Amino acid sequence: MRAARTLAVTATAFAALGLAAPLATATNGPSSVTVGSFQAPKGGDNSNVTVSPFAVHQGALLLVTTRDCAAGTVSSAAFPSGTLSGSNQGFSTVSVRIYNNATPGLHTLTATCVNGRKLTTQFRVLAGQGAAGGLGGSLAPTSTEMAVGGSLVAAAALGGGLFIARRRRMSGAGV
Repeated sequence: MRAARTLAVTATAFAALGLAAPLATATNGPSSVTVGSFQAPKGGDNSNVTVSPFAVHQGALLLVTTRDCAAGTVSSAAFPSGTLSGSNQGFSTVSVRIYNNATPGLHTLTATCVNGRKLTTQFRVLAGQGAAGGLGGSLAPTSTEMAVGGSLVAAAALGGGLFIARRRRMSGAGV
């Protein structure tokens, strides 16, 4: 009798997991993003100025690093002008924030050194604000997590109810 009860509880648990698995692995479908469009273009006078990351979301930070440009400014239509920091071992940097309403697509930035030299490179602005990092957006459960959790609770309640009902019937029979 114990083997049958154990088998029934185990089967119920596996059934609940089996029904919840498709929900847990569901996605919004195939992505329309191609990896090739996020690579920096080759050639041009961009060997002395680099951006990190190459593909950046609207409202995110973009790090611009120049080589052999002691001081100057960095400008683009996608962000407000920034001032390059002092030279550190031949490199100058500035972190700029992309406009929230910047047009998605390929943009060109120009670094103008104090000696008049101009360096250019390109970067890509991605639509949307990116992931909500930190504690702000990371603690709320998704609808998939709620469905999986709800189905597991329902399966546990059903299994517990069946166990108690079965136990009552057996104790009432004088066994």
